[in-house]
Amino acid sequence: MLNIRTFTLGPLQTNAYLLQGDDPGKAVIIDPGMNPGPLLKAIQDLEIEAILLTHAHFDHMGGVDEIRKLKGCPVYLHDLESDWLTTPKLNGSLNWPQATPPLSTDPAEYAMDEGQKLNLIGHTFKVFHTPGHSPGSVSLLCDNDLFAGDVLFRMGVGRTDLTGGRERDLIDSIQNKLYTFADEVKVYPGHGPKTTIGYEKQNNPYVSAR
Repeated sequence: MLNIRTFTLGPLQTNAYLLQGDDPGKAVIIDPGMNPGPLLKAIQDLEIEAILLTHAHFDHMGGVDEIRKLKGCPVYLHDLESDWLTTPKLNGSLNWPQATPPLSTDPAEYAMDEGQKLNLIGHTFKVFHTPGHSPGSVSLLCDNDLFAGDVLFRMGVGRTDLTGGRERDLIDSIQNKLYTFADEVKVYPGHGPKTTIGYEKQNNPYVSAR
């Protein structure tokens, strides 16, 4: 069973997720955002097998540099955003001076893409390419837990007016991929409270089920 801890980080209140399996000494981090102090404290005695980025906007990757250097762990990111970690203009940090200085870090060690299966902490994470909020957005499914980044929120969806965003792609990602999962699948979003696929299919005012 996956143990999931949520850390809400930085000025944009981004959800970072610390995941542990049967071995309590090993973990995976999804989307370590800015000001990661509480997360750093929680992982000080853990081996971090990987950092998984649902996408490379600054509020989701702001803690990558510090954690990667501290733990020596690899970063996984979709290839369509391979140069975003090194480029403040692309990751958005250059455009939000009120929230952050320009952010950059080394490129990701590994690429993620549609259909890939990552075996980490004794669990399998299935990768789904879900563009729309950003071109390389991915959603990660582990059993009945879905880490959706900024694609699907409780009663909301990700914005599409940032670099590489496209509303039609976002709707397609949600209707034709995420909404095909079982209703009981729990959705852990990049911001705000968790939800379920069934609840969003019935109640999301932006994207209805087909």
